[in-house]
Amino acid sequence: MATTTAKAFDEFHDKLLPTSAQKGTMSTRRAKTHDYLQKEFGSNSDMPLIETKLIGSAARHTIIRPIDDIDVLAVFSDENNIYEDKYQYNSQDFLQRIRNALSDYRIQTVGTRGQAVRLFYQQNPHVDIAAVFHEGNGVYLLPAGDGSWIRTSPSAQKDWLKERSEIIGSVYLRKVTRLLKRWNNVHGHRFKSFHLEVLITTLFSNLDGDSREALALFFENAYGVLTVQDPAGYGGDLSSYMTWDDRQSLNARLSNAAARARNAISAAQDGNHEEAIRLWRIELGDEFPTY
Repeated sequence: MATTTAKAFDEFHDKLLPTSAQKGTMSTRRAKTHDYLQKEFGSNSDMPLIETKLIGSAARHTIIRPIDDIDVLAVFSDENNIYEDKYQYNSQDFLQRIRNALSDYRIQTVGTRGQAVRLFYQQNPHVDIAAVFHEGNGVYLLPAGDGSWIRTSPSAQKDWLKERSEIIGSVYLRKVTRLLKRWNNVHGHRFKSFHLEVLITTLFSNLDGDSREALALFFENAYGVLTVQDPAGYGGDLSSYMTWDDRQSLNARLSNAAARARNAISAAQDGNHEEAIRLWRIELGDEFPTY
């Protein structure tokens, strides 16, 4: 229970943070993924493994509980021209080779999921392996769902987000991002994770400790700036997965959230924290503290 709205938000945010044990599990699963791939694609392979590393929200420290999956970048060498000779025109064969190589390990299933190979564990988090060839200068060739390849640069994305977070206020930006990720999960996963992070980082120019006001501002303004570009310059419009119907439904959901957030802020300003907390629980879910 919380007696003020501010305390309720602090308690709730703490619930979103990964525990020490979960952080350890993420690190261990990344290391094991590296070991599995290294065994199959060692120095004698025609496409030896170069490195693996965490990417995505786990690497950006914006991942929230429950932790369903983590993203691991697996970089393979093209020193033997395997990309040009065998996989340049069929990235699905490349993914299939990696999936087959991992099929005997201590996992429930190995499956292709979009542009990744997913390792299913008996307990979360699962591991999504983004298998790539390094083109150079931090740019990687990533399999596309149709058998072609796309360019991506996780390091350029991370650098842009870091630069913007230093301007906005990294501690407050991460807190608001985590809160909005939970809001997104509660209300139908309307945003893809990276799109949401770039949108938040684009929308705000500075943040202070008032996360309630920040959420209200996001709800009021996000629809007008849905179209944001991949900061690395390769992924194009990050909102392109949204249909016209998706956008209209999202607009209605944001409008409702904005009105409820403003009513909650007014209630707290009037000293009615019970009502404010009730309203925020509608937006942020049942794990949000009660009054």
